[in-house]
Amino acid sequence: MPVTANILVVDDEPDTLGLIELTLRTAGYHVQTASGGEEALKKIREESFNLILLDVMMPGVSGYDVMDRLSVEAIPSPPVIILTAKPRPEDREAGMKRGAVGFLVKPTRRGDLLDAVAVALGRAPARHAPA
Repeated sequence: MPVTANILVVDDEPDTLGLIELTLRTAGYHVQTASGGEEALKKIREESFNLILLDVMMPGVSGYDVMDRLSVEAIPSPPVIILTAKPRPEDREAGMKRGAVGFLVKPTRRGDLLDAVAVALGRAPARHAPA
């Protein structure tokens, strides 16, 4: 049996956080959650993750702030997929400049989420039933 990836999902919207967590757990991933940037940074400093799904628009410490702090503190960061409700080109560019490997617009279809996670983890995307 393949080793399951450890994924951190960060979002300040409880419904979105729960839905993404459920989708990834159902697909066999080990998932931890954080409801904000400070909590995410604490978890990243304490534990190793294979992937981070990171909302950019959060009160206090934004997703971009999280990525900037990790870079400044020279903390090894796993691949990051940006989550956002605002699909503006400048948001995508800002995330990619900070090293994000993917960009998903919320709400995200189940298959698109699982495909993006698989690609970020270096795995082939699977065929999914429509969500």
